[in-house]
Amino acid sequence: MVSQTAMTKRQLAGSRILITGGGSGIGRQMGLQAARRGAHVIIWDRDRDAAERVTAEIVAAGGTAESHVVDITDVAVVKRVAERSGVVDVLINNAGIVAGKHLLDATESGIRRTYEVNALALYWVTRAVLPGMIARRNGAIVTVASAAGLLGVAQQTDYSATKFAAVGFTESLRAEMRSLGHPIDTLTVCPFFIDTGMFEGAQTKFPLLLPVLKEADVAGKILDAIERRRLTLVLPAFSRVLPYARLLPNRWFDALADFLGVNTTMDHFVGRSTKKG
Repeated sequence: MVSQTAMTKRQLAGSRILITGGGSGIGRQMGLQAARRGAHVIIWDRDRDAAERVTAEIVAAGGTAESHVVDITDVAVVKRVAERSGVVDVLINNAGIVAGKHLLDATESGIRRTYEVNALALYWVTRAVLPGMIARRNGAIVTVASAAGLLGVAQQTDYSATKFAAVGFTESLRAEMRSLGHPIDTLTVCPFFIDTGMFEGAQTKFPLLLPVLKEADVAGKILDAIERRRLTLVLPAFSRVLPYARLLPNRWFDALADFLGVNTTMDHFVGRSTKKG
């Protein structure tokens, strides 16, 4: 059994960090900031242009990076590109999608796609890089889940369910690695609303009082958490109480969900995102 508490701080300088969905949003910001910390960044994204732009940004700033076009839901492609990507010290499972549809309005293909990207792909990508980490007795698996993986969100049933699955996947992976004596770090990240434009159109029962997190700030906190070998990162920090809300009486639970903006619709409200056009 490996004692995580006895481990020293993880150094990102000199490490090789693979980021899925690294061509935009938080993934892009993590790539840029990880390179500034001295890491070699490996960008995986379905969008070739986006991945190559981030790689060019990193190189122009004096860092090192590479990009690969990957559909993370295709097991054969994941295995092939993982071999080309080489050694991975830190895997950041960041890619994700959200449809924002009511349960009865969502299409079967849409629901399946959400599960394939947000949940099943965690298995395919992690299984592709984990053997190398185990062989080197060093590595970290990071999963960017969501506060929706702590407390279910209306009109995002499939998204919330996959983020619950992402939290469970990472915690179970940690338990398995410890039981087998493999010194592999895990980190689960659960941020609330982020200024990515994802929640444009979100209608809350009350004005949205929670701070809308900035991509660059979230990216920096994730990298800090990796370095500090944290197990869970919930943003904003007080949101870590969310799992305990379901222990409240029904009326209190529903009132808290309304207050936090968890009971949302996506039809007729322009959210607080600063993204334009």
